[in-house]
Amino acid sequence: MVEKELGPRLRGGTGQAGFTLVEVMVALLIFSMLAAAAVAILSLSVRAQGVTGQRLDSMAAVSRTTAILSADLAQAVDRPTRDEGGVQTPAMVAGPDAMRLVRAGWSNLDDAQRPSLQKVAYRLNGDVLERAAWPLLDGATPMEPAALMDHVRELHLRYRFQGAWLEQWQGEPGVALPQAAEVTIVRDDGQIFRQLFLVGTGYRTAAGAVGGPGATPTPTPTPTATPGG
Repeated sequence: MVEKELGPRLRGGTGQAGFTLVEVMVALLIFSMLAAAAVAILSLSVRAQGVTGQRLDSMAAVSRTTAILSADLAQAVDRPTRDEGGVQTPAMVAGPDAMRLVRAGWSNLDDAQRPSLQKVAYRLNGDVLERAAWPLLDGATPMEPAALMDHVRELHLRYRFQGAWLEQWQGEPGVALPQAAEVTIVRDDGQIFRQLFLVGTGYRTAAGAVGGPGATPTPTPTPTATPGG
């Protein structure tokens, strides 16, 4: 009876109630749910960042490839070359999945002993679209190719001349270059990039006709006198 009348402090207690086992389990469950949600959000953010980075890299590769192709094809010139064996080849030789041409405008910042013309080639090596270049136009071996775009499944090339699309182009005297080229790139993820490029902008044959023999020569404008002038 005496013990029942004594308060909790007199019996050695603190007077404060603790958490029960159920309360601790509920708190741990809530904490684990919050932690799982945080991990899921972080994982989603990382995946989204990775996908965005891949998409940006893909867009950058397409833009870079388009710019280089546009510059090379627009500055294509009629200049036959010789290969390593001394065999003469046309200024532009191209097929459905590769092409080689001679372009002007090769910058020479260090004043090296070389021409301002450069022979370049595009080809698909495995799943990588490469651009090869030669240090000299005649009798030289190509330099190490540069990778323009990876994860490429297919490369399709066509060439426009006098209203027709051709799968092959073998230049000949007087008709060294086509009028345009179509480049289609199919990537591993199914994305298709197709673009048209002018070949040799302002290209004219020796006869003054645009696009080869048989084309109508560009008329020369006749000056007219101004009354009172």
